[in-house]
Amino acid sequence: MKLADLDIIVTAPPPPGWGGRYWLLVKVTSDTGVVGWGECYASSVGPEAMKAVITDVFARHMAGENPENIELMFRRVYSAGFTQRPDLTVIGAWSGLEMACWDMVGKDRDRPVHALIGGRMNDRIRAYTYLYPRDSHPLPEFWASPEMAAEVALDMVEKGYTAIKFDPAGPYTIRGGHMPSMHDISLSVAFCRAIRDAVGDRADLLFGTHGQFSTGGAIRLAQALEPYAPLWYEEPIPPDNAAEMAKVAHATSIPVATGERLTTKAEFAEVLRTRAATILQPALGRSGGIWETKKIAAIAEVFNAQMAPHLYAGPIEWAANIQLAAAIPNILLAETIETPFHFDLIKRSITVENGYIPVPTAPGLGIEVDEDLARAHPFSGDGLHLQMQEDPISYHGVNNFAGGAPVKRDGDT
Repeated sequence: MKLADLDIIVTAPPPPGWGGRYWLLVKVTSDTGVVGWGECYASSVGPEAMKAVITDVFARHMAGENPENIELMFRRVYSAGFTQRPDLTVIGAWSGLEMACWDMVGKDRDRPVHALIGGRMNDRIRAYTYLYPRDSHPLPEFWASPEMAAEVALDMVEKGYTAIKFDPAGPYTIRGGHMPSMHDISLSVAFCRAIRDAVGDRADLLFGTHGQFSTGGAIRLAQALEPYAPLWYEEPIPPDNAAEMAKVAHATSIPVATGERLTTKAEFAEVLRTRAATILQPALGRSGGIWETKKIAAIAEVFNAQMAPHLYAGPIEWAANIQLAAAIPNILLAETIETPFHFDLIKRSITVENGYIPVPTAPGLGIEVDEDLARAHPFSGDGLHLQMQEDPISYHGVNNFAGGAPVKRDGDT
């Protein structure tokens, strides 16, 4: 069996639009007619430019190769152009293509991917969800309302979730780390208090930030949040400085988590080596794919660190996350996005049951992709998957943050 054909579909999720402005789906076909699906989580260039990168990576390093030869193809990609260092865009392209290879090999052998990477360690995976607004909640007011967040938190706990994430501390900006305003610190405390009062000890609180703080600012905020015992403090400073993130980790009792913007074991190893985080959040459509992230998980074991695969994308990356999670001993949580479009795109072949994801037993990634549905929602915008704010934050009031790809509602353009 050889890799023969590549097709790329750029899908724009309809309202509510959770998961970003678009998803980069790759369909790879073998010379024997076996189809493998993957998803690239790469957003530093536009989708048309990214399609060219994906096409080049496939044609240059993969076409005509046996899809079993994951390590060989990874080394070709990682070494391309005399590099042998992490490249977010190229490895993002490879990551989705690598998922497709595993999906293809699993289907050819009639085995789920987890059976091919060490076997099943876990029958179900503990899920967590972000706190998204109810249809009745006004926007953008929801994003700065502890009361509305607490209502959604209670909804999610009633559905069975035991971990819920929120990020009220203001926007990420192109300006790098900043000192949080007192308004944002106070609002963050109010969110933690309201949500903890609503759910009690029925759920862990996952406090999200997006690398927007200076080292000192992140420590100040962490100390204000400690009374509410969050399970993690996500990416408190920009992720390109593990040594400074380690200072934050050493100054707070809240476990630090990071990883959605990192790629390959080289970057994750630095996080572990410096003790910058004890929870790793790789996005498998960016981190190097399933096999590379299995290596990251193995390195994390040595440092007694846990894995919590990130998801702000479509359901094919979710499927890859679940296959990895099934095969590793140090899985903590897997992020989950529940929209009708996420479920329909994979014909509801993965489910969430009382806060846990049963590991699929079907071959490959365990999913069936609705290709017609993916093609029926082409992306026509000009934004990136996620975008950062250019303006500095305000110190005169709350910095209302609706995310880098705001939630859409019916009628939005």
